[in-house]
Amino acid sequence: MTPPLPTLPGSRRHLAPRSAFVLTVSVVVCFLAASSAPSPLYGLYREAWGFSAAMLTAVFASYAFALLAALLLFGSLSDHLGRRTVIVLALVLEIVSVLLFWQAPSVGWLFAARIVQGLATGIATSALSAMLLDLHPRRGALFNSVAPMLGMGLGALGTGLLVQYAGRPTHLVFELLLPVLALQTLLAWWLPDTVVPRPGVWRSLRPQVEVPAAARATLWRVLPLNTAGWALGGFYLSLGPTLARQVTDSASPVVGGALITTLVISGAVAIVFVQSRPPRGVLLGSAATLAAGLAVTLAGVQAHAAWAFFGGTLVAGLGFGAGFNGAVRSLVPLAAPHERAGLMASFFVLSYLAFAVPAIAAGLGSGWVGLKTTALGYGGLLVLLALVALAASLRQRGHDTGAAEGQALLK
Repeated sequence: MTPPLPTLPGSRRHLAPRSAFVLTVSVVVCFLAASSAPSPLYGLYREAWGFSAAMLTAVFASYAFALLAALLLFGSLSDHLGRRTVIVLALVLEIVSVLLFWQAPSVGWLFAARIVQGLATGIATSALSAMLLDLHPRRGALFNSVAPMLGMGLGALGTGLLVQYAGRPTHLVFELLLPVLALQTLLAWWLPDTVVPRPGVWRSLRPQVEVPAAARATLWRVLPLNTAGWALGGFYLSLGPTLARQVTDSASPVVGGALITTLVISGAVAIVFVQSRPPRGVLLGSAATLAAGLAVTLAGVQAHAAWAFFGGTLVAGLGFGAGFNGAVRSLVPLAAPHERAGLMASFFVLSYLAFAVPAIAAGLGSGWVGLKTTALGYGGLLVLLALVALAASLRQRGHDTGAAEGQALLK
């Protein structure tokens, strides 16, 4: 049952809580679908405009760093201006980015489109996450994890199918996104005010990472696992389609989209499955699952075995999704309502750093030692990071068990 929406002074007519929640989820899905949609198109752009793999990595980097800059500068903006205002602003910027993609005649336009898209997604991320938690704390934590996964899968696979079976794929995907974003922008004007705007908006624009004191220890504890999962996602969205074509010996654009979709949809399934389980147990199991899935994936890359490559990706996706959900549910209860946007912004800054920086390094490394060698080395480091997270979770569980036994002896 949806809890009653806070009644704020001066509130105007707005969507009912359930409708507002559905709209907010759909906006998250659309933002992430738009962010992954260009991945299957990069091969077409390279063929048309003749730019290098290093230039492709730079295009990917421009999106990631614009997003990070937006999170650092505007991450807590919705705590001051209100959620609705910031969400509408982000949607308008996203429409501009899609228009740039739609009309792009050169790689310079790709840079512009990805930078604007990164800014839009960064501005939207913390505001949308906080809005979902404001509307329904329990379901908000679930959909903060599931909706991005669904969006990335939808964007990658949908674009791959358009490239394979439809004409004008570099235009059609954006022609489909534009009316959806326009409708969402219109409806977003009727989203409710879930926080009272407060002063300090200019002060909030200073680059900062806002983590409530109560959440800091937990954030450090979940960081290794969260970093491994997002670093895997960044690699797949940047170089995954190219690697998939090498492993499968297929030139079909659907293969790359299917690889990304396998990772993120299995992640979404895992999130739904673990949602009602204690987050500490989820973090432990997800670390082991991620490490095992990565090991199988690397075996598939080495042996040129598509079944192991995709099967390992599916298992790794389960670990990624479960770990992401466990991290979010561990952190959310530790922030007061007016601290949520800042905390989620900080969490996503760390997540997108893990998403971007290692993938950029891998893109540069693939030009020196080849994509296969880079993938094996990159994956090996992620396995090690997942094992570090597993050891940390086991140590924490042992500490909790010891503390509980100590309390029992004192009674």
